[in-house]
Amino acid sequence: MKDGNNKDYNVNGGIGLISSRLSVEGPIQKEKSSFIVSGRRTYADLFLKTSDDYKDSKLYFYDLNLKANYQINDNNRLYLSGYFGRDVLGLGDTFSTDWGNTTATLRWNSIINSKLFSNTSFIYSNYNYKISLKSNDNTFGLDSQIEDWNLKQDFTWFAGNKHSVRFGFQSIYHTITPSSASGTSVSSFPRNPRKSWENAVYINDDFKASDKFTVNYGLRLSTFSVLGGDTYNRYENGVVTDSRFLEKGKFGKTYVNLEPRITANYRINEVSSVKAGYSRNTQNLHLLSNSSSGNPTDQWIGSSYSVKPEIADQISAGYSRNFNNNNYELNAEIYYKSMQNQIDFKNGAQISFDTAADVESELLFGKGRAYGLELIAKKKSGRLTGWISYTLSKTERKIDGINDNEWYNARMDKTHDLSIVATYELNKKWSLSGLFLYSTGNAVTFPTAKYELNGQTIFQYSSRNADRMPSYHRMDLSATYEPESTKRFKGSWSFGIYNIYGRENAYTITFEDNPNNPGTTRAMQTSLFRWVPNVTYNFKF
Repeated sequence: MKDGNNKDYNVNGGIGLISSRLSVEGPIQKEKSSFIVSGRRTYADLFLKTSDDYKDSKLYFYDLNLKANYQINDNNRLYLSGYFGRDVLGLGDTFSTDWGNTTATLRWNSIINSKLFSNTSFIYSNYNYKISLKSNDNTFGLDSQIEDWNLKQDFTWFAGNKHSVRFGFQSIYHTITPSSASGTSVSSFPRNPRKSWENAVYINDDFKASDKFTVNYGLRLSTFSVLGGDTYNRYENGVVTDSRFLEKGKFGKTYVNLEPRITANYRINEVSSVKAGYSRNTQNLHLLSNSSSGNPTDQWIGSSYSVKPEIADQISAGYSRNFNNNNYELNAEIYYKSMQNQIDFKNGAQISFDTAADVESELLFGKGRAYGLELIAKKKSGRLTGWISYTLSKTERKIDGINDNEWYNARMDKTHDLSIVATYELNKKWSLSGLFLYSTGNAVTFPTAKYELNGQTIFQYSSRNADRMPSYHRMDLSATYEPESTKRFKGSWSFGIYNIYGRENAYTITFEDNPNNPGTTRAMQTSLFRWVPNVTYNFKF
């Protein structure tokens, strides 16, 4: 977040049909301390009230940013910032889900001498969600959260004309509360919060070997320790092989990983350059998902005795060139990533939040790979500006026990991803802009057969992630009018249409018996919005 103005008060914002925003900044003590407060809220659910099916529904988000800074002296400054955000989706009193983040940061910036700078940060963050269902007299609730306390110490040392060195450490205390259920129609099994401690030290050097050749290289040592307060099991193919209870304050399994990285850039001439790099990254928080689209209720778990840190090794190479006196720019890059300790649910996994079962018993582990080509072309000057970006990629997993032990598409695999953005300045007062997006649908598993058991239809599934959601694409158009402004006040109008050709992009797809022919199955697609017009008045003073 930017710093607030420490000399004058400024206000800018916008009032529109879909959302409104407001930002206020100014000095607390002139030229010594300042603040900025920014907030916005959408009210897209107002459009739902025009539909008889969704008139009692809720669909909005809000976020609030705050930041203040205080100059202690010429060499020391304090920053205090916070973020609060929430997303809410509800269908009458039958279903609601809301999720959000809260963060707060206290940072001390210090100039130790002309070559050494320090940033010390204390960070708190909390992510949580809650889902509620109601059917007749039965209620069901599901909630989870991740709470972190984080200490970061970063130094920057300008060792000379050729070396800029960054080094420091980080320490994070995690508290992860697994998804747990409560309600009138389920047995309540509250989950114990699982605690862990993640630490890292790092050093990185930006080395300018010559006018044409630069190298950035570094090393990070990370550790992740399981802490006491819960029972931890070891599993082999879903079968418990060992179980232990860790008392509070006790250390359990600790993972240690080295993460090297290096990037080299060579400038061929005044308009072109090449680069190549390698990096290793580890991840100790893991996302478990069995849905066809991203969902805030997907489970997060930490590394444990059975779940190891995910490790990714990536190599990449790229080429960059400017054309026509830097008016045009082209960048191309290829990459290959090899991944260890990938996680997925086993076939027929019993994922239930209203039992005492350990979700780790439903997991299998293996390897993954991702590779692709990224292209971006930019026009940076003139009345027409914009860019076109395209990614061709593949992301796969191979886990024994899934898909006959062969490679299969990861859920986030997208073959094609295209973005086109353009802005055209008609004159000094009017400008036009457009956006077009296209991407291959996520990989999903659709049923291939069904049978009836005790009067209920049971769907049968085959190959993992062998099907696709429909491709996503849409076009947005907008126009901005900026009348003549005074020295103190500036206003403008924005007119736009979201999804101008009314594409019904799939949010979810579910399957049910065809009421006209119960022996067959029909797919039911849920889409949120076809097109949404928007008018916004923007102001700044």
